[in-house]
Amino acid sequence: MKLLEFKKQFQLFLKDEFPDTEINSFFNILIENYLGLSRLEFALNPEKEVTSDEFQNLNTAMLKLKEHEPLQYILGETEFFGLKFKVDPNTLIPRPETEELVSWILSDIEQDKTNSQLNILDIGTGSGCIAISLAKNLPKSSVFAIDVSSEALKIASENAQLNEVFVDFSKTDILNTESLLETFHIIVSNPPYVRELEKVEMHRNVLENEPDLALYVSNEDPLIFYRKITSLAKNNLEVGGCLYFEINQYLSKETEDLIKKEGFKTTLKKDIFGNFRMIKGVKK
Repeated sequence: MKLLEFKKQFQLFLKDEFPDTEINSFFNILIENYLGLSRLEFALNPEKEVTSDEFQNLNTAMLKLKEHEPLQYILGETEFFGLKFKVDPNTLIPRPETEELVSWILSDIEQDKTNSQLNILDIGTGSGCIAISLAKNLPKSSVFAIDVSSEALKIASENAQLNEVFVDFSKTDILNTESLLETFHIIVSNPPYVRELEKVEMHRNVLENEPDLALYVSNEDPLIFYRKITSLAKNNLEVGGCLYFEINQYLSKETEDLIKKEGFKTTLKKDIFGNFRMIKGVKK
């Protein structure tokens, strides 16, 4: 089969599920990953013959896309902060707003310059994207990361090796942790924060594929992780140390009030879409 012919089949098969621009984007990413072809190379040689193995890979991916499996899970990897990360259904797919959180942390550290050898803790590390990106950019610092999921920690450890950094990973249930064993300059977390009532806003590919454990909290106590982590940070951050969170945009005021009540000086930050999605607390 010629590649152009497969592209027409691909577009027709997925046309009721996705916009044309997204279908074309899927196609270009797949041929680059499975055939090593750029979009330009395809444009120059649309009549390229597809081998049976190549067709099998492309066809399987097409069928999975039809079922709204995320492309990142189909490929088994994604990019975050200029680095490659393995992902699977045991880990969240890293989001652009989380990249913004990492950028904020690095920007603050660059402006401070008083201490380049930092102790950093990432709580609920998932794929390890935050911890590993910080370790890659702060080679003199000690980075620790915890998660309740053994499966996620396995992927995170593989990602640290893939990106040639050392992160001290450990399995910990933060909600049942009474104290942290170290003192830190920075504690960062992107904890579960999507309320059950907000599931109606979620896309099917998220609802049916990404891990509930890393996403959802009850409607009755949606800030449970923020309360617990802030309480621990109060005792285990250095004076002047910073607590960073990715947050639920609908609960930004409530989250800020919670952190302020624990004695932190707070700063809310908007993402590129103009929503309050990040907060920093400085220990006084």
